[in-house]
Amino acid sequence: MTRVSALLRSHLVLAALGVVVIVLVLTSVNDFRAVQLTQMAYLGIAAGGLTILTGLNGQISLGHGALMAIGAYTTALLLQDEDPALPLLAVLVVATVVTLAVGAVIGIAAARLHGPYLAGATLALAVAVPGIALYFGDTLGGEQGLRVRVPDAPDWVLDAAYFVTGQDLTPSKYVAFLGWFTLVVAYVGLANLSRSRVGRRWRAVRDDDVAAEVAGIELGRARVSAFVVSAAAAGAAGFVMAVSVRLAAPSGFSLTLSLTLLTAVVLGGLGSLAGALVGAALLTFLPGVITDAGVAAGLDDIRAAELAPLVYGVVLVAVILLAPSGLVGSLRSVWLRHRTTVKGETP
Repeated sequence: MTRVSALLRSHLVLAALGVVVIVLVLTSVNDFRAVQLTQMAYLGIAAGGLTILTGLNGQISLGHGALMAIGAYTTALLLQDEDPALPLLAVLVVATVVTLAVGAVIGIAAARLHGPYLAGATLALAVAVPGIALYFGDTLGGEQGLRVRVPDAPDWVLDAAYFVTGQDLTPSKYVAFLGWFTLVVAYVGLANLSRSRVGRRWRAVRDDDVAAEVAGIELGRARVSAFVVSAAAAGAAGFVMAVSVRLAAPSGFSLTLSLTLLTAVVLGGLGSLAGALVGAALLTFLPGVITDAGVAAGLDDIRAAELAPLVYGVVLVAVILLAPSGLVGSLRSVWLRHRTTVKGETP
């Protein structure tokens, strides 16, 4: 109990420091950067859940974009009216719970699958969910999707923001704060789970499922629980994406989104929440940097924008070859080797 309390305290301290950084950054940027940071937030939330599933439990999912779609469409259905019946935080909880329930059903169905078989099943999910939105077009808006009506920030939020920052809170920054505070809460929960007894069971199943079963761990329950937690994170990310884009449409949740999330996890480092956030940052800001560099080199806007997928591929291959544990994992390994060397040289 003491160890758990110490971990929780350390995670809460890191979360408090993160909130301070978030406030400082979001108050110093313009609305365009705030929108980009919101994108980084929802990619980071979904990638954080995926790194728990893939990095800690060893299950490869290619369908997390579809789980985000479930959270986004739930949000859109609840925010159709000018005066929604539920406040935004309640909508966030409902979207997360609905996606969690769907994730439980999928997880139970896929509990006996692993490796390429699970990847194939979740790939089918990623392909099927946008089609479901088209099939139920009368309810879900078809190709056009559902418009999300984000209510204005409450007066007490505006007053608190002005008291803390000395600035008026714009709608874009309101959504950005909401997205990043959701990320902080999600990461505190994921970090505590990963260091708990549940997290140790996930690692045991990942490392050797036969040994884990001999030790008394129920493989199906461990895999389902990891999938459920990951799905809940995807649902929360879908909520943030919906209120940021203000639209839930099939085109936003194609297979590309699922592959983007997996790319973020691989780039940052499997099993690392910090790595998931670094990967989300790269996938958010790298396209703009590449496009600007292409325009500066004399390319037109279209060709400059087309450079981003090429650079994604090159960076991903380079990380896999040169830093198999991801950017954060490689930096951690270098730091540990440095500390070991310094201690070895100390008399």
